[in-house]
Amino acid sequence: MSALVLTAHGSADPRSAAVAHALAGRIRRLRPWLEVRTAFLDHSEPRLPDVLALLAARRTPAVVVPMLLASAYHARVDIPRDIAASGAAVELADTLGEDPALISLLGRRLAESGVAPDDSSLGVIVVAVGSSSDTANARTATVAPALSAGTAWTGAEVAFATGPHPTLDEAAARLRDRGARRLVVAPWFLAPGRITDRVASSAARLGIPMCEPLGSHNLVAATLLDRFDDTAAANVAA
Repeated sequence: MSALVLTAHGSADPRSAAVAHALAGRIRRLRPWLEVRTAFLDHSEPRLPDVLALLAARRTPAVVVPMLLASAYHARVDIPRDIAASGAAVELADTLGEDPALISLLGRRLAESGVAPDDSSLGVIVVAVGSSSDTANARTATVAPALSAGTAWTGAEVAFATGPHPTLDEAAARLRDRGARRLVVAPWFLAPGRITDRVASSAARLGIPMCEPLGSHNLVAATLLDRFDDTAAANVAA
């Protein structure tokens, strides 16, 4: 059976790695017979090349499952490069993307912060990391309308914490122009870290509260397992 290598970006902020390790623990509890290893691209240990070298030495096949929301540079370049250099029998799963389970979880995070689906005075700003890939940004932008579907909110807009427009300020102005009297930020992030802290500070400057990121939750763990299973099933079919 292939091992699952949960691969996160890594951060100088220890909260980010803690979420990755917590999700690996959830996956082990959901599927105790599966070998699950955590790896990082930068900042945190163990690094992905080291984990792949260990698996190659043991001749253990593996599926690298990116703990990434968008199919951007890290998923398209960094991880495939490390896999190719490893010499290990490794397949690469898809990123998490705009999975309905994760969008539902973001709605739960909003509800935990006091947001009601029938609040017609509310505008929601979904803040994500921007990418140099227009395709990745366009896919991320679909989270906002999916999140607001079935609600009475004034609307939902996406904003990017880095790179492309709109910025948080611009998204807030758009929603206020549409009649929103209250705003809230929904961070489209898996874990807290320096970028989410910066977003929270920018939101506070504008008088806008922010709910928690997705974090360690069984819905995230189950979605990661879905990506693993899809890749493993494709290998069997081939």
